[in-house]
Amino acid sequence: MNKAQRNRPVLVGLFVLIGLIFLIGGILMVGNLHETFKKKITVVSLFDDVSGLQTGNNVWFSGVKIGVVSNLHFYGKSQVEVSMKVETKAQQYIRKDAKVKISTDGLIGNKILIIYGGTSRHQEIQEGDTLEVEKTFSSDDMINTLQENNKNLLAITTDFKAISKKLAAGEGTVGKLLNDNSVYDNINAATASLQNASVKAQQLAGSLALFSSGLNKKGTLANALITDTVVFNSVKASVLQLQKIADTAALFVTNLKDAGCNPNSAIGVLLHDKEAGAHLKETIKNLESSSKKLDEDLEAAQHNFLLRGFFKKKAQAAKDSLPEK
Repeated sequence: MNKAQRNRPVLVGLFVLIGLIFLIGGILMVGNLHETFKKKITVVSLFDDVSGLQTGNNVWFSGVKIGVVSNLHFYGKSQVEVSMKVETKAQQYIRKDAKVKISTDGLIGNKILIIYGGTSRHQEIQEGDTLEVEKTFSSDDMINTLQENNKNLLAITTDFKAISKKLAAGEGTVGKLLNDNSVYDNINAATASLQNASVKAQQLAGSLALFSSGLNKKGTLANALITDTVVFNSVKASVLQLQKIADTAALFVTNLKDAGCNPNSAIGVLLHDKEAGAHLKETIKNLESSSKKLDEDLEAAQHNFLLRGFFKKKAQAAKDSLPEK
């Protein structure tokens, strides 16, 4: 066996090794498997619904891919715990109060996780931290919302159709307003009345303005009452005097009431003693009888022949004293 034949297996093995190296490098480049060797930390989040999220989906922060979803498993009764491998170079930018939400890579792309938010008041995330989850609407939620909106729109359209039918038939206040001219005329009359009331209100305002200007005009009683202290004091003294008179009258009425309630006083005896009242009535009756009898005696005296001349002279004197017409 010559030298060339002995070196042939070595060359073949060398070419195979170089091909394997290129193949492995291409696989690593295409599949981003080179990121497997980067240092990462694990953080978790608890979701009620992962909406089709799978292991290996990307994790983004501020538009930069910083990790992948490493594991999904059920937690508690119905939640799902999602574990994420996050690169350590992005650890310093993610705070413990950051939130996580599910999104899509493009319009109809794969599901991804987006980490956002966080404030400098909190520390950076550490291995095993749990990030808060924000509730997002999935495509199914949006479709359900659209369906509910369609139902509501259909109900509104149906109600509007019924209302418009009643309006066209002249039912209700608005329908009568649109179809009955008398209602329209009444509204016009009411509007005219309101306009007249507005005009009268303006006139009243003008009168008040004129009156107020009269208060500032010197020489008038209103101006004197407002500005002249002498007139004001006189009016004030008169009012005080009237107040005293009213107080005196009230005191008199009170005393009269007290006297009437006292059976030992004169007024009380007249009001409460029946015997005194009877005597008073008898006295008044006797006075009336005496007065009547005195009138009769005077009438008789006038016809007496001894006094007849006296009364005739008195009557003639009264007649002569009357003025001539």
